[in-house]
Amino acid sequence: MGSVTAMTSVVATSFVSPCGNLGLRDRWGISSCLLAKRLRLRCLRYDGAKQETGTGRVRRRGLCVARISETEGQTLEQEEAQAREDERTGAGGYKLKENAQPTKPVQLEMETVDDVERPKRIAFNYGFQAKFLRTGPSVPGNVVKLAFENFGREWRSLRRTILFTKLQRIDPSKLSGPLEVVTAYTGRGLFLFLRGLDKFLTLYDGLMELKPLETKGENLEQDELRAALKKLKLSNKAVWDRENARPPVEAPWWILGPYYLLCLMLDVIFDNRPIQRFWFLETVARMPYFSYISMLHLYETLGWWRIGAEVRKVHFAEEWNEMHHLKIMESLGGDLEWGDRFFAQHAAFFYYWVLNVMFLISPKVAYNFSELIEMHAVDTYGEFADANEELLKTLPPSPVAVAYYEGEDLYMYDEFQTSQAPEARRPKINSLYDVFVAISGDEMEHVKTMAACQALNMPVMSPHDRAQRKKEEEVGK
Repeated sequence: MGSVTAMTSVVATSFVSPCGNLGLRDRWGISSCLLAKRLRLRCLRYDGAKQETGTGRVRRRGLCVARISETEGQTLEQEEAQAREDERTGAGGYKLKENAQPTKPVQLEMETVDDVERPKRIAFNYGFQAKFLRTGPSVPGNVVKLAFENFGREWRSLRRTILFTKLQRIDPSKLSGPLEVVTAYTGRGLFLFLRGLDKFLTLYDGLMELKPLETKGENLEQDELRAALKKLKLSNKAVWDRENARPPVEAPWWILGPYYLLCLMLDVIFDNRPIQRFWFLETVARMPYFSYISMLHLYETLGWWRIGAEVRKVHFAEEWNEMHHLKIMESLGGDLEWGDRFFAQHAAFFYYWVLNVMFLISPKVAYNFSELIEMHAVDTYGEFADANEELLKTLPPSPVAVAYYEGEDLYMYDEFQTSQAPEARRPKINSLYDVFVAISGDEMEHVKTMAACQALNMPVMSPHDRAQRKKEEEVGK
């Protein structure tokens, strides 16, 4: 309210000022300069006087003001070009940051290690959350402090999404019905309204001005890797063809219905965005094992069930494996979009409580649904690796993947693979292709474990526990 009052007073003052010999446009030029100074905007001061070469007029371009001569008869395209040039040179008082661009494409280097040619490994992590959660104490702080810190990060990210997302032109001929037309124009209108509201609050209500985050020019090798990751593709039809070609997972119709609905939703939301889709899947995929551990722990605490408590260890190892899948997708930039994070985190929270209810009703049903999801992940990762094999083999693996699959302590990596002997699987990571092949293999092991959990008459044990029990039985003989 104070800002509006100040603006009104400045404008009113300009019209009662002792500049009676000036025209209306000159008075408006003086009042505009006073208003800009009051609001501390970087505007080009207009002196209100006519130019010697002709009549001048001022055209506003965001925070840039371009002076264009009416007598030159410039076209709209020329005016736009002039405005962009003023922004580049800072003639309008606001200079855009320019990054050094490579004069020619930079090819990612290859190296030979143990007679194997592979992409040269580089350190990278493009994750949004990794920037803030990479370091710190092992024990979190107060919940209020954590919540406010996260809200601040997400609030700035939401505003940048609204302000700097490039909106594509709507082509009605490519929309397949009235509903899509209404949805497209409504969404675009809402986006533009929020963008205007943000700019208004920035100008007149003291909201902090944000600038787009710069991601290019710091490291040419990193820029090349980012560009290559954007070329990765995934065909929804090819995934369904692969799923239809294999034996189906047996499940009742009231489980298959939500499963197909979930898959269709993923196809629509993450169409041609495979890394973001994988990040969403891994965020949600951790929830079943967290839920199963919680329910088994509850049953044990209440004294209802303790037989086969070793399965909690298996589920923890499964969650540990999915967490590293999530961190790998995060390092590839899967969580950079605010909307993807909002959707995935809220879906995971909801999914957790749904699984708890399903486990209360029937653990077998809960495991059956997880088997469906994990088998879909096998198909999706497998199709992605096959479709992008040539490109993936030229890209370096994520450092997170190398540390997980080739680390010295792989005990937890063995524990969720109930169909394998200890140390049976040791993926060799030479490229990003090997990473996705390894993840696809991990998902298949999750499928086997979920199937084993549905066989209620068979014990579910981790590889190390099974080997230990076998040794004890041999000693007993």
